[in-house]
Amino acid sequence: MPKETLAKAFFTLKAFQWDPDKGFRLASGITSPYYVDCRALLAHPSTRRIIAELAFQEIHALNLNAIGGLEIGAIPLATTISDFGFRAVPPKSWRTFVVRKEAKDHGLQKLIEGAAQSGDQALIVDDVLTSGGSVMKAIQVARNAGLEVHYALVIVDRQEQDGRKAVEQEGISLISLLTLEDLKAKSPT
Repeated sequence: MPKETLAKAFFTLKAFQWDPDKGFRLASGITSPYYVDCRALLAHPSTRRIIAELAFQEIHALNLNAIGGLEIGAIPLATTISDFGFRAVPPKSWRTFVVRKEAKDHGLQKLIEGAAQSGDQALIVDDVLTSGGSVMKAIQVARNAGLEVHYALVIVDRQEQDGRKAVEQEGISLISLLTLEDLKAKSPT
């Protein structure tokens, strides 16, 4: 089962850590006993393949033109899903884009880079969902640029800080490949 293999890979690659005593400071400033590092998974072609396969199973029937999200975590995720879809039979030609945290102060000063176009049906992706802040920022910027966003996909929903609720309150259907509970259930200890 690809889902089980992915959950186990978090432990093999030391991408999931659990420290109930000290915990880990998250981007939101809150401390959590869990650390989830999807970048470690996305650095390996074998786990990228599993992630792409699971994501494809979830989204292949959706009406989508583009996949993207907030820099930096969404870049390898959007790319690997798009590449997998293009190799599928029949192929899916999902263009990719990245939402900058801030517009560049030179050039075209765009917040969205890549191949997204106004009117596209876009999937927002992110590696981990906690509070939903990164996903929400990407959704807002994408919508402001004229993209239609109805779906978001994350590798892991940490099931903390009401992230899922925040995203779904914006009319977004959230897809998570794994949850924190899935990871805890596969813990070798």
